[in-house]
Amino acid sequence: MLGFKRAMRMAAVAVSLAIMLLGAATSSQAQTVGHVRLHIVKAGFIIGVGGGSGVLIFHGHRYPLAVSGLGIGSLGIAAVDLVGTASNLTSPGAIAGTYAGAGAGGSFVGGGQVATLQNGNGVVLQLRGVQAGFQISLGLGGMTLSLR
Repeated sequence: MLGFKRAMRMAAVAVSLAIMLLGAATSSQAQTVGHVRLHIVKAGFIIGVGGGSGVLIFHGHRYPLAVSGLGIGSLGIAAVDLVGTASNLTSPGAIAGTYAGAGAGGSFVGGGQVATLQNGNGVVLQLRGVQAGFQISLGLGGMTLSLR
């Protein structure tokens, strides 16, 4: 009986050690997240044009952003201040690119905006904000961000 208990303890120690070693060998799946603030002005009739500026806060540093883009199905003029997160960042430069998103929405003065967009680098923006003005659009896709 004493030999059985000793064998069970040794097996438990071996399994625990194997789990610790395998856990240390696998790469981390943690997402790196930054915070984003954007100010965008959009205007259009059928084809909309937008532009603006913003900032990415990543690992305690501030990176200025430029916003540009075209959209189809726009009507009106509006300005929107958006705040949110940028996830899956591997570096500050990964935020640069053209973002695609889905969903139709319309807003009037004081209307809320919520959007989830993704670029070719896998960076996902989750943005929310309040819009001033009148704008009906078929989506926020086509927005391009670049580091200034």
